Amino acid sequence: MSLRVAVAAPFQGAGTRTMEESRFVVSLSLDRNWFSPDQAKRLIDVAVSEGLLDRTDAGLEATFPVDAVEIPEDFSPEEDLLVERSPFERVLEAIVAAGVEKRTAVARINELQRELGVTIEVAAVVFARRQGVDVSENVPAIRETLNRE
Repeated sequence: MSLRVAVAAPFQGAGTRTMEESRFVVSLSLDRNWFSPDQAKRLIDVAVSEGLLDRTDAGLEATFPVDAVEIPEDFSPEEDLLVERSPFERVLEAIVAAGVEKRTAVARINELQRELGVTIEVAAVVFARRQGVDVSENVPAIRETLNRE
């Protein structure tokens, strides 16, 4: 996932899993010239909402093993990374990344939603689990959407 790559890059460059927010922004905007400073700050917000980063007293902390992420030499992130995705979109992306055709996944999720009488997000989690896809990192956000309804 390119969001994971973009988030991992500053940490890999610094050889750490924590860094000050300002250093993260400088790494993405000035060192790598991938984003403007404002876009880099927006990327932080998106990464926090998607569970890739935590804000701590020390700054930012990666919630995944950044050293395990491969950053292609010609990698250049797209601006669509700056758009926050819904929990459903994140689960669907994980399902597709696991090898299920998107069209098939959406059709089966819609069927499950009707059969079980649940929200689309819950149906997506059920489908993902039946396919052996771990989407547990998305469950808290989905639970939050249920609490709002």
